[in-house]
Amino acid sequence: MKLLMRRPVSALQCAAICLAVSLASASPRAHSEEPRINRGHDPFFQISKAIEGCPVPLGPLETEQEWLADSHYRIERGNSCWIEGRCRLSNAYLYDAEIAEAVQRRLANINATTHWRERSTLWLTLQRRFIYVQGCVARGFDKQSFITELAKTADVERVIDDTTTNPHAARLPYKTLAEPDRPVVDPGN
Repeated sequence: MKLLMRRPVSALQCAAICLAVSLASASPRAHSEEPRINRGHDPFFQISKAIEGCPVPLGPLETEQEWLADSHYRIERGNSCWIEGRCRLSNAYLYDAEIAEAVQRRLANINATTHWRERSTLWLTLQRRFIYVQGCVARGFDKQSFITELAKTADVERVIDDTTTNPHAARLPYKTLAEPDRPVVDPGN
């Protein structure tokens, strides 16, 4: 019976192996392959399609690692309005499904005065009584009036404007589905 004898691994070889393993696990490819899911079930929907080529926002899609990193703050932000006596429900995220229904009615009501449907390609994300408006608007579109009118939706605490007039800009004010790790410029939040 022949026994296989292995040569001892040198410290330099061990360091090289450890470095290779850590680089492989930290590669962007490994991170980008992790599925992005709407783990908080936050309402996310498109409301208009007038501007072609507008990049689709990432919305509430996130990796498990991102979800875990944000979970403590999500709980704290969700409960703080109830603790402070500013909410009738125990968690601000519980309002989002009702707001999603109310915002549809509000949008139908304000289109005649703001013309948002004909002058934008927009998506909305609802999280803890906040509405994130992401996408593209035509030059000259009165964003301020649109945001002000949208903010009048029942139970909405804040509307955040993450829109652009240039869908082909090198950096956008929101993360996109196509390039979720690309840096953003001047997000409204």
